[in-house]
Amino acid sequence: MHLLLKFIDFCKIVSYFSGLNLKDVAMYTQGLTHEPEAAVHAVGDEAALTRFQARIDGEQRIEPNDAMPAAYRRTLVRQISQHAHSEIVGMLPEGNWITRAPTLRRKVALLAKVQDECGHGLYLYAAAETLDATREQLYDDLLAGKARYSSIFNYPTPTWADIGAIGWLVDGAALMNQIPLCRCSYGPYARAMIRVCKEESFHQRQGYEIMLTLARGTPAQQRMAQDALNRWWWPCLMMFGPPDGESQHSDTSTLWKIKRFSNDELRQKFIDATVPQAHFLGLTIPDAALRFDEATGHWQHGAIDWEEFRQVLAGNGPCNNERMAARRKAHDEGAWVREAALAHASKQAKRAA
Repeated sequence: MHLLLKFIDFCKIVSYFSGLNLKDVAMYTQGLTHEPEAAVHAVGDEAALTRFQARIDGEQRIEPNDAMPAAYRRTLVRQISQHAHSEIVGMLPEGNWITRAPTLRRKVALLAKVQDECGHGLYLYAAAETLDATREQLYDDLLAGKARYSSIFNYPTPTWADIGAIGWLVDGAALMNQIPLCRCSYGPYARAMIRVCKEESFHQRQGYEIMLTLARGTPAQQRMAQDALNRWWWPCLMMFGPPDGESQHSDTSTLWKIKRFSNDELRQKFIDATVPQAHFLGLTIPDAALRFDEATGHWQHGAIDWEEFRQVLAGNGPCNNERMAARRKAHDEGAWVREAALAHASKQAKRAA
């Protein structure tokens, strides 16, 4: 247990690095050779825009030193930073259960998962930095409430079954959304997603195994598993974003092949994959309108409460304030780590010079 707590302290220290600007320590961005305004904003005239779109249509990867429209860059910074923020904030609902997991095996597995999520955030912040967006500014925007993270992480985890539901449902929904990102038109983002998806696949299987154990356990454990499914099902459907007709960014993201599928398409894929899994577990999807459509071959779901989604995004979810307070506290307490890292990097650079 002593070693486990030491590992937990280590993970906390690593998480503090999420506010560190790695450009200052010459990591991950060494391939950038252009001035920020020179190549990133070079695409402005119609002919250049046509050439850029032709590259996208031809499935060519856009790299950091390539010319790109300013709007393409802004869209990527918004999406990648939101994704990175989600990974960092996403450590909180599960991190609370590391010391309370029912067995040592469960503790170690959950610790590894939370550590993976911290790493995902680091990969993604580094990818955003290749677009000349400093990690420091991105993280400051999160702490100031200017940037968003996934709405799903504003829900509580009162029981151990919630950890299983997060792995099975939340990570399953994330995989459905993230696997197509491995073919994103922007190279650094696509390459980062390959490793992220490999690890998320493990997380999804880990969560499903927890739910399977509970579903085959005592009546109390079965009720716990069903209760977790009841609470997480609808927020997971909201994870994919608003209906296609209301999505603000889908059209341009699809045109530039940042996204490969629409919100509704991904949501349907998730439902079709997950309903049979719930049936195998012996659990009931909390949707009285759920039915299988023989004509389309898809499961049809009931109405989603989009007002709840809007309220959570507006900061009125069950855990919005708690999540942001925890991140601000970690950022403040980790200031010494960032200062020490920068001082060490500066000393090393002077020695090298």
